[in-house]
Amino acid sequence: MDYVVNEQTVAERPTAVIVATTTWAAFPSLWRQLLEEVWQVVRSNEAIGPGRNVMLYKDDVPNVEIGVEARQAFAAIGRVVPSALPAGRVATTTHRGAYDGIGAAHKAVITWCDGHRLRRTGTRWEIYGHWTPDVAEQTVEIHYLLG
Repeated sequence: MDYVVNEQTVAERPTAVIVATTTWAAFPSLWRQLLEEVWQVVRSNEAIGPGRNVMLYKDDVPNVEIGVEARQAFAAIGRVVPSALPAGRVATTTHRGAYDGIGAAHKAVITWCDGHRLRRTGTRWEIYGHWTPDVAEQTVEIHYLLG
């Protein structure tokens, strides 16, 4: 897939998340559990107004925030806490198709940033389009915060 990468300025977006520190080896099995826990909480709380799934990677450890877009800030409910996707300049692209191809979208953004001599802060996130059974229609927005 050919990726179109561009630079944008984005506003902060409120989220409802579980914060975790993990390893890249453990992450593939951990994110599902955390996301399911977030959805159990947000489905029963109308004030949160859940939107699309989000995964925020704060660094390469990885320190992560797994959850959903939220309508507004809210009081923490157990491990589900209010947070936000960062505001600022980002390099971004959209992945379309099977989720197992997301790595190519990340690589496209990194390559584009390097080619344009843009410094990535290490913070990046994915916003997943609403699920559809048609794999070709699945989308994921990839954002890298720029320094």
